[in-house]
Amino acid sequence: MQMVGMRKIATTAGKMRRRIRRVAERTEPLAAFPALAFGGWLWGDEAFLLTLAGAFPALLLGQRLLSGRPDGPRGPRDATTGLHVRSAVVSHLDAVLADSADTGMRTACLAVGIDDFERRQTEWGEVGTDTILAEVARRLKAAFRDADTIGTLGGGRLAVALAPARRMSIDSLVEMANRVQRAVAEPVTLDANTVHLTASVGICPQRRVAAPTGDTLLRAATAALTEARRQGPASVRVYDARSTPAPTPDTDSLAGEVAEALESGAIRPWFQPQLCTDTGVVSGFEALARWVHPARGTLLPHEFLPAVEAAGHMQRLSEVILNQALVALRGWRKAGFPIPAVAVNLSTPELRDPQRVEKIAWEVDRLDLEPSDLVVEILETVFADNDDMVTRNIRGLAKRGFSIDLDDFGTGHASIANIRRFQVKRIKIDRSFVTRVDQDPEQRRMITAILSLAERLGLDTVAEGVESIGEHALLAQLGCGHVQGFGIARPMPFEDTLPWLERHRRRLETAPRITRSIG
Repeated sequence: MQMVGMRKIATTAGKMRRRIRRVAERTEPLAAFPALAFGGWLWGDEAFLLTLAGAFPALLLGQRLLSGRPDGPRGPRDATTGLHVRSAVVSHLDAVLADSADTGMRTACLAVGIDDFERRQTEWGEVGTDTILAEVARRLKAAFRDADTIGTLGGGRLAVALAPARRMSIDSLVEMANRVQRAVAEPVTLDANTVHLTASVGICPQRRVAAPTGDTLLRAATAALTEARRQGPASVRVYDARSTPAPTPDTDSLAGEVAEALESGAIRPWFQPQLCTDTGVVSGFEALARWVHPARGTLLPHEFLPAVEAAGHMQRLSEVILNQALVALRGWRKAGFPIPAVAVNLSTPELRDPQRVEKIAWEVDRLDLEPSDLVVEILETVFADNDDMVTRNIRGLAKRGFSIDLDDFGTGHASIANIRRFQVKRIKIDRSFVTRVDQDPEQRRMITAILSLAERLGLDTVAEGVESIGEHALLAQLGCGHVQGFGIARPMPFEDTLPWLERHRRRLETAPRITRSIG
């Protein structure tokens, strides 16, 4: 019993020492010392010591140190959002973790990422991006308690370090994440236009990390966010060390692995189907690059393309994606699925290659396919570049009979003259116009205007980013020719496309058809 009592005393003393140390690091208690010094001069040494003995515990209580709650973080803030910087989030988490054994209180970290942020920055512009970040920050502040610490991580990502609590269940954390998503999903007005955002969230409770620190807890939440984004927009993922790849500071170290990954097939295309809205049949697949990394899981293009570029293998990546996309098309047809075409994306650097048209034509001919079997998707921003070689290659592809898709239509500055000049066959309506089109009248008006323009120009249309039955149905009724998105199917490796095609064919035999309205 005596030993137990001694342990309790030692624990309490250690707790008080840490709290006193935190107060000593702050400047507010210093304001009391002039008054204490005056008291010592007025009443003498003994009275001064008695005053000091009573005043210092009062200061501790005033700072709420006996409540077990760490002091709020200080230091620099982000100029755009007014939020704390990353180091403040880490400090908050470290403070809670330091007291965890004594107080029994727990914390968790949420990493929030605006979906498609990197791609849409060009659409919004610098001022628009700052406006959106500031508005998202304001909403997050309103969604959390004053004791929670919200910080910015850059790149459209934010972090929330939760104030300590005795109970912090997974269900309650997921509900917090859903609350964040609802707050972000409210429309943002930007230059008289309505912008719809979605956010993905990664969650890491304290107990999910062995020997946690503020830094490792934040890194784990960020890793969970990366996993959530791989599942598609507006996803939530709780960190699990068994299934979530270990968090890493950056992807620069990938550069040394690129060559082997390209040759071994670790980097290869995955395929996302496109459906005809009139018939429901598969009207094509888009090839999207993926890297199935043995340690980091399946990497998306924005995670590994900088490494590919740094390693000087962008041309080889283009060749691999093109070849395997065409081989996949032959595989589908051989299996009895008459897929009309497969689409690949070409970037500005690829279109600056003087031999690009000849290389593509040779690969198509080598596999006994026709130019009409391949769709070349080119970003709207590429059309706006007045690059002679890019222009020559786009026109050369169209002249050879390859179909040209204008990708992400509505986010760049492609003119109608360029659409005609490059013989564009189809425009891909950007996801930003498709999101919540079945709920937002303004979105509906924008889609209607785009479809009307396409009809007058004799262009086919495909809407990307379709995530719900309501969006699919309304797009079909408005006259959009094709749809693509997670609401139909996620990108998948070739071996998974054959079972999916078979299931889709069986569904078509029994499902009612979604058709467009005329007039």
